[in-house]
Amino acid sequence: MKCFFQVLSCLALLGVVRAQRQVAIQEGPLYRTEGSHITIWCNVSGFQGPSEQNFQWSIYLPTAPEREVQIISTVDSSFPYAIYTQRVRSGKIYVERIQGDSALLHITDLQARDAGEYECYTPTTDERYFGSYSAKTNLMVIPDSLQTTAMPQTLHKVEQDPLELMCQVATDTVQHSHLSVAWLQQRGSEKPVEVIALSRDFVLHSSSEYAQRQSLGEVRLDKLGSTTFRLTVFHLQPSDQGEFYCEASEWIQDPDGSWYAMTQKRSEGTMVTVQPTDKEFIVRLETEKRLYTMGEPVEFRCILEAQNIPDRYFAVSWAFNSSLIASMGPNAVPVLNSDFSHREARGQLKVAKESDSVFVLKIYHLRQEDSGKYNCRVTEREKTVTGEFIDKESKRPKNIPIIVLPIKSSISVEVASNASVVLEGENLHFSCSIRTVGRPQGRFSIIWQLMDRQNRHSNIMWLDRDGTVQPGTSYWERSNFGGIQMEQVQPNSFSLSIFNSRKEDEGQYECHVTEWVRAVDGEWQVVGERRASAPVSITALETGFAVTAISRTPGVTYSDSFDLQCIIKPHYPARVPVSVTWRFQPVGTIEFHNLVTFTRDGGVQWGNRSSSFRTRTAIEKVESSNNVRLSISRASDTEAGKYQCVAELWRHNYNNSWTQLAERTSNLLEIRVLQPVTKLQVSKSKRTLTLVENRPIQLNCLVKSQTSQNSHFAVLWYVHKPSDADGKLILKTTHNLAFEYGTYAEEESLRPRLQFERHMSGGLFSLTVQRAEVSDSGSYYCHVEEWLLSPNYAWYKLAEEVSGRTEVTVKQPDSRLKLSQVQGNLSVLETRQVQLECMVLNRTSVASQLVVEWFVWKPNHPEREAVARLSREATFRYGEQAAKNNLKGRLHLESPYSGVYWLFIENVAVQDSGTYSCHVEEWLPSPSGLWYKRAEDTAGQTAVTVMRPDAALQVDMVVPNATVFEKAAFQLDCSIVSRSSQDSRFAVAWYSLRTKAGANGGSPDLEDQENEEEKEDPTERTVLLRMGPDAVFGPEGSPWEGRLSFQRLSPLLYRLTVLQANAGDTGNYSCCVEEWLPSPQKDWYQLTEEESAPIGIRVLDTGSTLQSIICSNDALFYFVFFYPFPIFGILVITILLVRFKSRSSSKNSDGKNGVPLLWIKEPHLNYSPTCLEPPVLSIHPGVID
Repeated sequence: MKCFFQVLSCLALLGVVRAQRQVAIQEGPLYRTEGSHITIWCNVSGFQGPSEQNFQWSIYLPTAPEREVQIISTVDSSFPYAIYTQRVRSGKIYVERIQGDSALLHITDLQARDAGEYECYTPTTDERYFGSYSAKTNLMVIPDSLQTTAMPQTLHKVEQDPLELMCQVATDTVQHSHLSVAWLQQRGSEKPVEVIALSRDFVLHSSSEYAQRQSLGEVRLDKLGSTTFRLTVFHLQPSDQGEFYCEASEWIQDPDGSWYAMTQKRSEGTMVTVQPTDKEFIVRLETEKRLYTMGEPVEFRCILEAQNIPDRYFAVSWAFNSSLIASMGPNAVPVLNSDFSHREARGQLKVAKESDSVFVLKIYHLRQEDSGKYNCRVTEREKTVTGEFIDKESKRPKNIPIIVLPIKSSISVEVASNASVVLEGENLHFSCSIRTVGRPQGRFSIIWQLMDRQNRHSNIMWLDRDGTVQPGTSYWERSNFGGIQMEQVQPNSFSLSIFNSRKEDEGQYECHVTEWVRAVDGEWQVVGERRASAPVSITALETGFAVTAISRTPGVTYSDSFDLQCIIKPHYPARVPVSVTWRFQPVGTIEFHNLVTFTRDGGVQWGNRSSSFRTRTAIEKVESSNNVRLSISRASDTEAGKYQCVAELWRHNYNNSWTQLAERTSNLLEIRVLQPVTKLQVSKSKRTLTLVENRPIQLNCLVKSQTSQNSHFAVLWYVHKPSDADGKLILKTTHNLAFEYGTYAEEESLRPRLQFERHMSGGLFSLTVQRAEVSDSGSYYCHVEEWLLSPNYAWYKLAEEVSGRTEVTVKQPDSRLKLSQVQGNLSVLETRQVQLECMVLNRTSVASQLVVEWFVWKPNHPEREAVARLSREATFRYGEQAAKNNLKGRLHLESPYSGVYWLFIENVAVQDSGTYSCHVEEWLPSPSGLWYKRAEDTAGQTAVTVMRPDAALQVDMVVPNATVFEKAAFQLDCSIVSRSSQDSRFAVAWYSLRTKAGANGGSPDLEDQENEEEKEDPTERTVLLRMGPDAVFGPEGSPWEGRLSFQRLSPLLYRLTVLQANAGDTGNYSCCVEEWLPSPQKDWYQLTEEESAPIGIRVLDTGSTLQSIICSNDALFYFVFFYPFPIFGILVITILLVRFKSRSSSKNSDGKNGVPLLWIKEPHLNYSPTCLEPPVLSIHPGVID
């Protein structure tokens, strides 16, 4: 490990360490309750490949911590084990993808068996394994012990009654957890509203509907003891009607510090109805009259009509024209705003509470500005347990308007002006004269106003009754600079002067006079107002402003002169400044630039780009008309273009600043400057050129005639490809012999191979492309530009012409690649070696390089698959077929000599069978050093068949038929006589063979045997014991369970001993052997199977008689009952023959006397092998000869 970190550090310093895959999972252990919906997050970083990764979830149960149980996968629907398949399909377990590299595992109904260690695995998309691909976390499932109970009931309450509800919340969780408790109210189908809640951090909070009442102590939540939570609402309101219930949540803190709500319960609800009380009230506003004169008093009475007024709280506010005058709370202390508090302090106004139901507003001296609408508003308030007030219902009556008439005045006003129509910039003078009947009663205040054409009024200046002059807001700056003045010429005469008038000064000038008198209380009051006005119209300076450009010589040639004139209308006085600018747009451009400007103060200012005009241009301005003439001599193409005259009209402002009033642009004047007629001619002859790679391409361009001996030429060389719409530039030589390479030369890397030459004759230009390539084929031509020196010593392009085309074809060498087409067939056994040959008989060039690739066609697969590839750099790579059939490590390549390639497949397997062939590509170097594929060919095919060994398995049961006593043991030996391979493994099974019920027990004849072969096997087979090829035993047969003993006496001899034999063990037995061989991929497969002949086992009862013993043993049965009878018969026949011969000899009779000889037939024995009685021997008489 230490060496690993050192190597990793070195790689990091060299900059070759790339990011490694990291899989992170939610930190555990996680405690969750049964029945809850849980999530576990998992994300991966530092990966390669697509941005969307896949996730696979597994669990390691506590009962089997080493065994992986697969749950769910985002890529494989068959991934879950059977225990989780149904829950995954029903959606109770699913994966939510947050992002491509992040996912959530959801378990909606958590069960106790879901506890364990969870693993999140991400299948690799990297080029190689580097990093971690899985992460684990522990999930603990605990019982849901949270209990939330409350007594269900229905309560009927009256508004303002208190409400108390109890809720029991308890939990038996062993882990450290926090509880949160909340009381909620629900009105019908509306969303529940949180009344008050205690969070897991022991913080009380309420929803917006109850927040104010909680802050005032109207709503409380108290904990009584360890499990009781009490809700108290002190003053119920009609909106509190509905169902109240409590809701509790149990929280646990995860290892990452976050809190998780494991479970949530709610109690049964309590229905609460709230009966509202009658709290309606009426408000009236009264006063004596509606019309008053300045100085008179007025009294307003606000009358309240309601029940139980002394026991209720009311607040009153007074308003004038919707603006607050004063307010009075339940404590009857008035609070006035700033405007009316001064009048109340001087005893001019009073706000008071006359009784519990009458409130008074009294103004002792009315002013004219007191005219308007008056009203009062009454608001009922509710007192909380903390002594604070909450606003309830609010009402107000209709407004009462009053009118305060002023004291009448006897003055008249007259306004006069110096002119009714003026030109912008001239001065305006106005006078305002006041005439009175008798002596003036007081003082005057004067306001000069302007009403524009939109009937908008603006104050210009005013003089108050104390003689102070102030300008209006929009005229303040002009007044400070002396642009506006107001004076009192006589006691009853006032003047207004406006200097340097502007268009916006046009309108109706009004003099507004106000007469003031001092009232009884010493305050000044308005007696009367009079107005008079005079109209003034101002003509804007830009009215009729226009400019025109003219020229008598629109077309000239090089070195000629031309004049331009700019005419301005109308004729302005000298005090009105005008600036004139000549602008120029050269031919071929889209923008104008300034040539020269006559400024408003009479100066001349040249433009930034007018240097070429200064020495050849004369300018003249006529003072009387502001017209400007422009004269240009020695014209050249730089003076060709469009000319335009721009005039600007300016105004001098009151603050000595300048304002541009208008700008006018003249018509366009186009001046054309013509060039000499060209005589350029370029050769149009065409030619065709064909050559082989690496030869030079010689291209010529001939100028046959030119305009002047001083002409210079720019030559552009182009090539046109059939696939291109236009030709591409190769090389450009400018008229001053500068070289510029085109895009085609850069793209095709032609710069090192290009050679340009101008011959001494002057009109011949040559371009040579060295070391030609096939890609150089195309149509070549030159583009010639003729350049001359202009009068201002600048070179200009006079003409251009294109030459004829040269068709160039560059060919590659002819292909001569050829491979051997010999077909072949190979048959080999598994694990042997196969040699495939690929022979190159001929090639195009000895300098070429070859790419050799082997393919295989598999049976039932029409498409070929790549096996291996040898690149032209001699790099050996495996194909896709090598990865499928595990060929990597079993392939190697040899090339004993040039053009011959051998591919060896070691340790072949059956799946390596197929038709093999090689494909060769020949690559040649191009003149630029790049390699290209010149030819390719495919060799003859070789069919390869890989076979498995022939089966040679033979099995025999060594033990003969046997009879054993009950409770004794008998042995079943299984011997393997021959095997197919020394590497074989065996699976051995012993069977008990019984005849099925209803099967024929007799000995069938030949025809019956043929019919029986067509029917199903009548033998019933029961497995005693089975041992697999991996030496793993299967379950014992139920009749023999616990009574079997297995021994392997040798690699080819197996013994099964049946202990404690009983009568049910009687029957036939056989053994079946399966032979397994290893494949080249180290996988085991079954080659064949063989079953032995059956043997019979007889189990005797320990209390059997001699008769039963004899009948049960076939050998003893034949010895006792069968063999004695033939012997006895032969003995009887012998005796009879002896006696017969002796009698014949004594009587001299040899049978001729008619006495028949007694001929005895072979005795016939009838017996049953299962009988309990001895067989019956019968001798039948013979026949007489």
